[in-house]
Amino acid sequence: MRGTITIPIKNIDHFADQLCRWSEKERYGLVLRSNNYQFDSILQENHSRYQILAAFGADEIICPESNHFEKLRDATKESDWLFGYLGYDLKNEVEKLTSGNKDGLDFPEMLFYRPSIVFAVENNILTIHYSKHNYNRQTAGSLFDAIMVTLKVDGLNDSIISPLARYTKDEYIETVKGVLKHIQRGDIYEMNLCQEFYASPCKINPYETYINLNSISPTPFSAFGKFHDKFLLCSSPERYLKKSGRRVVSQPIKGTCPRGKNDEEDKLLIEVLRNDLKERAENIMIVDLVRNDLSRIAQKASVSVDELCEVYPFRQVNQMISTVSCIANDESDIVDIIKATFPMGSMTGAPKVRAMQLIEEHERTKRGLFSGAVGYIDPNGDFDFNVVIRSLFYNKTKKYLSFSVGGAITNGSDPESEYDESILKAKAINQVLKST
Repeated sequence: MRGTITIPIKNIDHFADQLCRWSEKERYGLVLRSNNYQFDSILQENHSRYQILAAFGADEIICPESNHFEKLRDATKESDWLFGYLGYDLKNEVEKLTSGNKDGLDFPEMLFYRPSIVFAVENNILTIHYSKHNYNRQTAGSLFDAIMVTLKVDGLNDSIISPLARYTKDEYIETVKGVLKHIQRGDIYEMNLCQEFYASPCKINPYETYINLNSISPTPFSAFGKFHDKFLLCSSPERYLKKSGRRVVSQPIKGTCPRGKNDEEDKLLIEVLRNDLKERAENIMIVDLVRNDLSRIAQKASVSVDELCEVYPFRQVNQMISTVSCIANDESDIVDIIKATFPMGSMTGAPKVRAMQLIEEHERTKRGLFSGAVGYIDPNGDFDFNVVIRSLFYNKTKKYLSFSVGGAITNGSDPESEYDESILKAKAINQVLKST
C-alpha cells in the first residue's frame, strides 16, 4: 500500500539535480527527466507524461540470472511501480542468439526494483508515492526537505581521462567494409555498428558529471541510474516504447544534422536533412521493421505510421523521428509487448535477427545496457522506456568507464565518413568528462 503527498515545485531543473545528488545516499536510485520537451504536431501527445520521475529504495529487486522476461512478468502481477532497465543482450532470450564479446562493465542483463518511494512531477506538481511499510506522511515529507538541501557531491573526475577506442581507424574502416559486403550480398539492408571507448582505471564523480551532461545536452529521455556500484549517465533523445492503456507507441530515430548558427541556417539544415535520401532510407527501413514488430501484438489493422521522417530540434542536433503506433490485442501483456519489439530496430538493423548475428560477429565488446532500455512500469500497467544511447557507464568498484558510439551502415555508407562520424560523437562525450 502506498500513501501520497502533493507539493508544488517552483524550480524543476534544480529539483531534478537534487534528486540525482540524493542518489549518493541510496543503494538503488533512478531519476528520469524529460527536460520539459514538448513538441508541436503529433509528437505533443506522445511526450513524456512526467517532467521528473524518480525512485529510491528497493523493497524488491528483480535481477535473475536466467529467464529474465518470465521473472519480470511475475513482478508485474502486483499493481505497483517498477523501475529499471533491459540490457541489449536479452536478445538471446528473444531469439536464438549468443553474446561472447568482452564485457568490462559487468552490468546485470536486467535489473528492476520496486521502490520504497517515488517522486513524480507533472505540471510542476510533485506527488510523492511512499510505501506505508517504510514511510508515513511525516517521514516522506521530511525526506523531501532533506533532498532539497542536499549539497553537491564531493569529488572530481580524474584530471586526465583519455578513453581508448576498441578499433584503430584502419580496423574500423575494414569492419565497415565487411558489413557492406553483407549488404551487397543481400544478407541485410542495414546494420547498426558500434564501438566502445573505455578508460580503466578511472575515477569520476558520476552525480555531478551527469548534472553537467544534462546541462550541456538536455534531452526528453534523460536518465541517471545508480545500481549499487554501477552507474548510468544517459542523455538519450529517443523513445523505445510507451504503453498507455492498450495504445503502444514507438518513436525510432534515424537521421541527424547539426544545429545552425542562427534560425535561418537551422531551417536550411533541417530541410536538407528532411530531403536527404540516404537518411530517409535508413529511417524508413527501421519504420518498416517496427511496424512488423508491433503487428505481432497488435489488434488487426491497428498498426499505424503516425509520422514519417519528421525533423525536430534538440539542444545540440536536429533529429529525424518517425512515430509508429498500434492498439495491443487483449491477449498480450506487458512482457509480450516488450519481447515482440526488443531490442529496438534503430539499434540493430534489418532484417533484425541477421543484423544482430552480424553485430555480434563484427563488434568487439558486449553491448550490455548500451542500446538497451531504461524506464518504468506504473501501477496501471503502463510503461515508458527510452533507448540507452549517448550515455556513460561506470563501474565504481572496477574503476571502469565506458561509452559506445556508432551509426547505421547502409549500401550508401562511406567507410571513412562512418569512422569520422564515430570519432565526432566520441569527442562530444569526452568534452563532458573534461568539463566536470
